[in-house]
Amino acid sequence: MTSVAQLLDHKGHDIQAVSPNDTVYDAIKRMSDLDIGALVVIEGEKVIGLITERDYARNVFLLGKASPTTRVGDAMADEVLSVGRKATTRECMAIMTGKRTRHLLVMEGEELLGILSIGDLVRSIVAEQDMTIDQLEQYIRRG
Repeated sequence: MTSVAQLLDHKGHDIQAVSPNDTVYDAIKRMSDLDIGALVVIEGEKVIGLITERDYARNVFLLGKASPTTRVGDAMADEVLSVGRKATTRECMAIMTGKRTRHLLVMEGEELLGILSIGDLVRSIVAEQDMTIDQLEQYIRRG
């Protein structure tokens, strides 16, 4: 079973972040340019939230707010879910499914180590299953 540490070592520890004072427009533009669905919101050196495409749709667009004048801090999700690097991909999937979220931060105390998306987890779990299938097929051929 793959750990979050192994997944981050393979994926990378690259973290895209914004300030709560940035505009939602700038955040959404950056997500689009990077082809990602979320940005970590950092104030000083502290993680204070996460802004996602879903937050934009629900907290800006559907409320008729203007994205060039709305601040990230007014649209972001305050509750940020996180796991430690020893968590497994299956544990992460259970958290994401149970909480209906698409992103998890990887934290070690107050230190942000990375961010995982549901796509990262699905790719990892599919790779694990493919490896298991290959091993079983080899075992059957030998038998």
